[in-house]
Amino acid sequence: MTTSLRFRPANALRRLGAAILFSAAMAASVAGAHAEPLVSVQWLNNHRTDPNLVVLDIRSAIDGGGAQAYAAAHIPGSVHSDYDKAGWRVTRNNVPFMVPTAAELEKLIGDLGIDEDTHVVVVPAGVNVLDFGSAARTYWTLKYAGVKDISILDGGVAAWRQAGLPLESGLKAPSPKIFTAAVDKSILAAASDVETIEGNGGATLVDARPATFFLGKEKAPASQAYGHIPGALNVDSAEFYDPNTNRLKLKSDLAAIANTVPGGPVVSYCNTGHWAATDWFVLHELLGRKEARLYAGSMVEWTSSADRPIESSRTKWDDLKKALGLGS
Repeated sequence: MTTSLRFRPANALRRLGAAILFSAAMAASVAGAHAEPLVSVQWLNNHRTDPNLVVLDIRSAIDGGGAQAYAAAHIPGSVHSDYDKAGWRVTRNNVPFMVPTAAELEKLIGDLGIDEDTHVVVVPAGVNVLDFGSAARTYWTLKYAGVKDISILDGGVAAWRQAGLPLESGLKAPSPKIFTAAVDKSILAAASDVETIEGNGGATLVDARPATFFLGKEKAPASQAYGHIPGALNVDSAEFYDPNTNRLKLKSDLAAIANTVPGGPVVSYCNTGHWAATDWFVLHELLGRKEARLYAGSMVEWTSSADRPIESSRTKWDDLKKALGLGS
């Protein structure tokens, strides 16, 4: 007896259709997967050789490091870009620490070997809250420029060392790529936006500086006046940071602190958009408050015009103490 095998086109088409749908679903899943805002040293150690990953060491004088610290010891394969010197913040119209133009960002980011498909892991020194602010501002700038996948290494270089993971010395030159900026203005508040909010409301202004700055007892050298933008709420970025571990606090603690900020649109600011970047990162990236924006120009830009209002608790006694060299 002979057994005949017959081709069933309907079954084959069903199998082919199922395979196509499965492949499409997998592709959509991969395409829709985005990087976690914070990654651990273990995660980075497992992924640092991924072909689309750039490990970006941003150590600078702000954390007591810079190019020399990077050359002495860094995470293998990482490239260095000095946060304080490389152009992450620029002077425009005589106002320092402003956001670079799209063209400036394309050159800065592309020269580091980053393009639209790159996953960037920003690596701070991991030594204090000011240092974390460098990472948060770099993260924000990359996101503003249109980089989709960005993370900060939780604990920075210090955590990498503490884990006993390998380090290398010397300099690694990036392999430049062509990067085309797709500016995301939804996360930036311009001075004109803040003027509108100050006059008419519509968002909560969050001052991320220590209380002494907020109250007008001291000011940044580049700021032209003491005090804060009227109506602002003071949430010092240091409240989100644990100095014992040199990392952000647990998410539950971050959420409890952020509960002091009313729901709805938020604009964070500080002196130069540095401390404020930490508040923005916690609110927007970790707690999902997608109506949070960063006023990158902050008090240095705000006070560059004498027409903009300032609220301050500074007294004549404070001024006298400064004149006597006893205060700020």
